Amino acid sequence: MIEYAAKYGYKLEEAFIRHLQIVGLTLIISIVIAAVVTLIVMRSDKAARITVRMFGAVYAIPSLALFALLIPVTGLGMDTAILVLVVYNQFLLIRNFIAGLNSVDPLVVEAAVGMGMTGRDVLTKVRLPLAFPVMLAGIHLSVISTIGIATIAAVIGAGGIGTILFDGLRTESAVKIAWGTLLAAGLAIAANLILIAIERSVSKKYHYGAESDTKAAVA
Repeated sequence: MIEYAAKYGYKLEEAFIRHLQIVGLTLIISIVIAAVVTLIVMRSDKAARITVRMFGAVYAIPSLALFALLIPVTGLGMDTAILVLVVYNQFLLIRNFIAGLNSVDPLVVEAAVGMGMTGRDVLTKVRLPLAFPVMLAGIHLSVISTIGIATIAAVIGAGGIGTILFDGLRTESAVKIAWGTLLAAGLAIAANLILIAIERSVSKKYHYGAESDTKAAVA
């Protein structure tokens, strides 16, 4: 493995960077879309349930099958991979975004309204801060899921770590398989640990900060 890295390290680096690009672009687009959809459907419980169920049904479709369905329309490559990953992420993100906002104590919201806060103020200054830990958990799941599925996207020419892994399977190269597995698993584990640390820090900051501000204002 060391000899392969010394000789073909640039290939490993290119694949790793490409993988990060796919994951990064996917997450940015996914979060923006999920936030907009959540704001649209959150006022209606029925609309929220239908939206979550719809994306849940899509999420149940195997990734390879969804890639295959889109190839005739969007072709091979990174664009198709990102499109599929964005669609998959909507279930994880929207479900947690809605759950987080709905988990806020109605009495806290009522107190904020009684203080004279507008609907926008209640959302941005009360509900979002209190819901943020649950929403962040959805982003956490989305990151790990994206890293894994992006590996499979190599079969449609998207690039990334999967190219090393699948090339190893095709050529029966144990070294390539080992490096592909190591990079994919290592990235997922590292991302998981970082996100856990961020969740703990942000959860305390947003939750207790929002609660104290609201209680102080009510008092």
